[in-house]
Amino acid sequence: MPNVALYNIANEQVGEIELNDSVFGVEYNEAVIHQAVVRQMSNERLGTHATKTRGLVRGGGKKPWKQKGTGRARVGSIRSPLWVGGGTVFGPTPRSYVKAMPRKARQLAVKSALSEKLRAGELVILDQIAFEAPKTKNVVNMMTAFQAEGKALIVDGGDQAVNTILSARNIPGVKAMTTDGINIYDLVHYTKLFLTKSAVEKIEEVLA
Repeated sequence: MPNVALYNIANEQVGEIELNDSVFGVEYNEAVIHQAVVRQMSNERLGTHATKTRGLVRGGGKKPWKQKGTGRARVGSIRSPLWVGGGTVFGPTPRSYVKAMPRKARQLAVKSALSEKLRAGELVILDQIAFEAPKTKNVVNMMTAFQAEGKALIVDGGDQAVNTILSARNIPGVKAMTTDGINIYDLVHYTKLFLTKSAVEKIEEVLA
């Protein structure tokens, strides 16, 4: 099991923490991560798109002109797909985009992403984040201390996680959540990952 440095929010090492190999020492599996990301993005689609066929468009009940003798093409309805204002042929209809994926495969994707963050040096373990009140400046100072200039994801498992989430929500490129909200898309999307010690314990409890 790897030992990783434990920091406070001022980027000062305050100890070490032992991580579970079955969660943070998993071999990188690009295929299962790709499948999990595609599944999550697909499941977020509403699928409420719809177009009207010629049978659904209002009007067009009467034949515009007689079949023969006018010199014009025969027409049965002004709502023909050939006419402006007519129905749509083979247009999208409401459907579900939900994709299924085994639970163990979804967990493997998360473990693989966490392990890759650790190997790439993009994972920071914090002893705790204890903001007394929501204040954006607190997270800004923390990002500055760790020189986290890109996209950063903060996962807090402490009792005051709500203050962390509210403090980070106005900062572009920074997102904070509890351990219940961890998902594969955010793990891949954000460059830097901050986990509190309590968050690590909860993650290992579920995934180990």
